[in-house]
Amino acid sequence: MPTDVVMPQMGESIFEGTITKWLKKTGDKVQRDEPLFEISTDKVDAEIPAPASGVLQEIKVSEGNTVQVNTVVGVIGDGSGASTSAAPKAAAPAPSAPAPTKKDTPAQPPQSVAATAPAPSEEEDSDVRSSPLVRKLAREHNVDLARVSGTGTGGRVTKQDVLDFVERRPSAASAAAPSAPAASTPATPRQVPSFAPAAMPGDLVPMSQMRKIIAQRMIESRRTSAHVHCMFEVDMTRIVDLRNKLKNAFEKRHGARLTFMPFFVRAAIIALQQFPIVNASLEGDSVRYHQHVNAGIAVALDWGLIVPVLKNADELNFLGLQRGITDLGERARSKKLMPSDVEGATFTITNPGQFGAVFGLPIINQPNAAIMGVGGITKQAMVITDKDGTDSIAIRSVVHLTLGYDHRIIDGAIADQFMALVKKALENWSEEVG
Repeated sequence: MPTDVVMPQMGESIFEGTITKWLKKTGDKVQRDEPLFEISTDKVDAEIPAPASGVLQEIKVSEGNTVQVNTVVGVIGDGSGASTSAAPKAAAPAPSAPAPTKKDTPAQPPQSVAATAPAPSEEEDSDVRSSPLVRKLAREHNVDLARVSGTGTGGRVTKQDVLDFVERRPSAASAAAPSAPAASTPATPRQVPSFAPAAMPGDLVPMSQMRKIIAQRMIESRRTSAHVHCMFEVDMTRIVDLRNKLKNAFEKRHGARLTFMPFFVRAAIIALQQFPIVNASLEGDSVRYHQHVNAGIAVALDWGLIVPVLKNADELNFLGLQRGITDLGERARSKKLMPSDVEGATFTITNPGQFGAVFGLPIINQPNAAIMGVGGITKQAMVITDKDGTDSIAIRSVVHLTLGYDHRIIDGAIADQFMALVKKALENWSEEVG
């Protein structure tokens, strides 16, 4: 019996979704829970799995169309009647496959990876767990996914796994890159895929659904909040040395990479608990003081930007912060986030330094009252004053942190005191890392 494929209900406040990409063509075989199509809502972009195994018999809603939730967008059959019912629909969703119908059956596995580029059949036939985005990136860099160690959930190969593999491939020296401070990480390889749907000069290309939402929210935030920024220089040498010392043992013990982000999140939590107005939000003429710190962690995607939320971050230890940050980042990049994962932030942290920026002046993530920007960690010559008052010059690992805050409810003195406490927590780090 045929199975209807419907636009899913992605949250109580979600009433419609846009189909941005079909990952299979009419006539392709699909397995239950295999990614079938991608959607975009006003909350998240997500991959939608197939509800049953069989053959994609019909595509009822083509790419780019927006429909209400629970609308039937396709049909999965057992394959017995696929050729007759699918014939009228085949031309629309698969313009790049004009081959005769007789060739469809043996050619399906390699063609189902992506309609725009041929791929080796070994890739589709392998057991490597990865998203269409990762497979596309692997093709661009001529990477055999079977050779890449997956760090995602259940051994899933992530975008970062492919990029790390590409970095290690040219020379042995580049293998040390992941252990360096954030600012030393090459920015160019991570930015190349973001230009994947290359437009020719002079083309007029419509904005994606996510891009439209980002544009709307950035303008709204600028119009809503009285943006002011302050910047602090922080000596990260103690943390850089600690991370270099513990990262290998940390990964072996906990199965997670030790990154710098949980240090920044923990320092922010310490300061937010002392200055709760920075963790508040404005509701009309009243100020809402939030009971917990829900940390929004901005994630740069190839197709835009999203801010998944680490709920009740103030109740987590360091390992819990690291695991939560890693999980949200992986699910954001693999389009596995739910609307609830991007709701309820009380304070946001963004990291432009991962691409080499010295610092940034981020726009506040509404309805938050503040957002902290983390610049790149670089080595600098600094004047160090000893306990006896003696000055000396030393090479230190330094980061520039910025705080964008809403001057309607946060005064400059409070913002500066908040950041001074963040700086103190980082420079005098004493908590157990694990």
